[in-house]
Amino acid sequence: MTSRYTTHMRPRPEANASVAVPLDVKLMHMAASLMFVGLVVGALMAGVWALVRLPAFALTGITVHGDVAHNSDVTLRANVAPKLTGNFFTVDLGRVRQSFEAVPWVRLASVQREFPNHLRVNLQEHQPVAYWGDDGESRMVNNYGEVFEVNAGDWEDEKMPRLSGPDSQSQQVLAMYLALEPSFKELTLAVDSLALTDRGSWRAKLAHGAVIELGRGSVDDVMARVQRVSKTLAQVTQKLGRKVTAMESADLRHDNGYAIRLRGVSTQDVPAKR
Repeated sequence: MTSRYTTHMRPRPEANASVAVPLDVKLMHMAASLMFVGLVVGALMAGVWALVRLPAFALTGITVHGDVAHNSDVTLRANVAPKLTGNFFTVDLGRVRQSFEAVPWVRLASVQREFPNHLRVNLQEHQPVAYWGDDGESRMVNNYGEVFEVNAGDWEDEKMPRLSGPDSQSQQVLAMYLALEPSFKELTLAVDSLALTDRGSWRAKLAHGAVIELGRGSVDDVMARVQRVSKTLAQVTQKLGRKVTAMESADLRHDNGYAIRLRGVSTQDVPAKR
């Protein structure tokens, strides 16, 4: 007889079989890695902080370019230098810009760093076109219609007009003046002042003293009334034997004409020329 033997063999574990790592061991490894990264970052930050605090980066100068007609280096240094804090890396450029723009006559300032310890500043000054506010006020309006402060006595120009009204509407007041001035100039008259009253009405005063009530409305509305005057005023004054500078007052708020008062002549209602 032939005997057969069957051998059962257990499978051997493969050499590359993965062994599960306990969760607590994983957490320990992660914590250790994070601590190491934190130490490295902290060391780098400390090194950088020590570097930027070196005396070599302390601010030693400010170079100013642009418009400086009304401000000398001494004036700028006296106003700005005490407000500077930090060094080349840590100084707040926005605060430096605000410090320069707070100086009288400075409209805009741009500030840049110049390595390793300087600042470069470009200034734009206000260009005045009129006084602003009541007589005696030291405020002015620039060519953008912005109100700005000046020191008393910084600017004296008897021919410069005076504008007034709410500060928030200074641009509209300037626009109205720029529209009116050429029309009166054609009549050999000059606008000395222009006011936007609390009630929203426009009032002009001419250089020879005449007061003109212009009424309410936009530039187009007011200019339509002024055109009535410019077309007929010379004829009216000539007919009455007067010059246009004899006008003491005028009221343009009438629908179909205007009223004027001339020296030595009673008020006349003059119809608009058709």
